[in-house]
Amino acid sequence: MTNLQDIIDFQLHPIDNLNSYANRCRSKLQKNSILVLNNFLAKKPLVNLQREAQTLHDKAFYCSQNHNILLTGKNTHLDDKHPCNTEVTSDKGCVPHDLIPQDSYLRTIYNSTVFQCFIQSLLSLDEIYPYGDTLSSINYNYYENHQQLGWHFDNASFAITLMIQSPASGGNFQYVVDARNVKENTVNVQLIDSVLQNKYSPQELQVEEGTLVLFYGSNYLHRVTPVTSNKHRVVVTLNYNLKKNIKLSENARLTFFGRTH
Repeated sequence: MTNLQDIIDFQLHPIDNLNSYANRCRSKLQKNSILVLNNFLAKKPLVNLQREAQTLHDKAFYCSQNHNILLTGKNTHLDDKHPCNTEVTSDKGCVPHDLIPQDSYLRTIYNSTVFQCFIQSLLSLDEIYPYGDTLSSINYNYYENHQQLGWHFDNASFAITLMIQSPASGGNFQYVVDARNVKENTVNVQLIDSVLQNKYSPQELQVEEGTLVLFYGSNYLHRVTPVTSNKHRVVVTLNYNLKKNIKLSENARLTFFGRTH
């Protein structure tokens, strides 16, 4: 089995140091609402994962579907024009967890106690858990020319991504803070409406290859803008939950994977 220190650049990112390094990262996350760790992957493992992504590309399920920001069915108690019923478009390809090779570096990272402890420290959590279904824990996501990920909130409270391949243009990650409060079960309808009508300027990231990004995907409305180059965008999501045996909703699995199991 490949050692984690051969995959992650521990000189730049000593994630086994839960004191000074993790504390610095936690402070950045709390201050900026998002944590961006450039060159998180070492160079050779990044090339390996780029090749793996290319090999798996023909196994990706491509969808061009409309969905609302909550990734749920239509709420019949709300008007069709309500922001929570407004449909947006997502069109991308996805390779789910059960198709990730057993010897993939992604599984080494995802299953690593060191990595999990680092994430728990950043989020001040006692423990994190994989998804209860076989599709949702590790995903390769492919965005080709003109493809995008529409505005939405994640089912999980936080999101971890690894940029494997950046497009030449477009495909930028945009997000909006203060759009939702899961604990209080509230959404900022006015803010969300402004975003959907392009009357609000979201924060934007142009993420370099090999970068890890962590943010609060259940509270923060976010999207990926359309790719505008023939070089497609490839990003991996490493998905954990706060409780055991949580499954991504069937509607979301059908939307992004084309199957429920």
